[in-house]
Amino acid sequence: MLVENFFAKFGKGISMSRIGKKPIVLPAGVTAVIEKTQVTVKGPKGSLVISVMDAVTVAQEENTLVVTRKNDERQSRAFHGLVRSLLAGAVEGVSVGFKKTLKLVGTGYRATAKGAGISITVGYSHPVDVAPVEGVKFSVEGTDTINIEGISKVLVGQTAANIRGIRSPEPYKGKGIRYENEVVKTKPGKTATA
Repeated sequence: MLVENFFAKFGKGISMSRIGKKPIVLPAGVTAVIEKTQVTVKGPKGSLVISVMDAVTVAQEENTLVVTRKNDERQSRAFHGLVRSLLAGAVEGVSVGFKKTLKLVGTGYRATAKGAGISITVGYSHPVDVAPVEGVKFSVEGTDTINIEGISKVLVGQTAANIRGIRSPEPYKGKGIRYENEVVKTKPGKTATA
């Protein structure tokens, strides 16, 4: 009885993905080519191809993209929001681009440009070389700031996470590689308890 009342009251809101139903506005200079299994988004900064699952369809209405799903199965609802998020990220990437900034915190920690890649010194016996990644541009500001830029949100984020993983911030002094606005919670050492 309680379940029936719940669905009678809230049932309409449950069946629609809150993220998936939002239309994606195409800015000036950005175009989308919709095919059966993929959508190609082109803009001033480049082009990206997003795969579309069978459970959802993408349509263009004037200067907006609308994602709809074919049924209300659990997998279809998940894909609905996913495809919409990926398309929104692609539109933002080809028009504005994405950027992640990493900071090196620690005595002697530094980064230098090495061709298209970078070389990082973070307390190991040798510098760590980061090879260039296709679709991502590295730049070094000063000796302690690394900028990672590109049109793919996934690629920029994963590359930044890989570099941060070389020396994640340690919990006592906070030394390591961190995101620009990351707050690192530090623990008190043994001497603090004495």
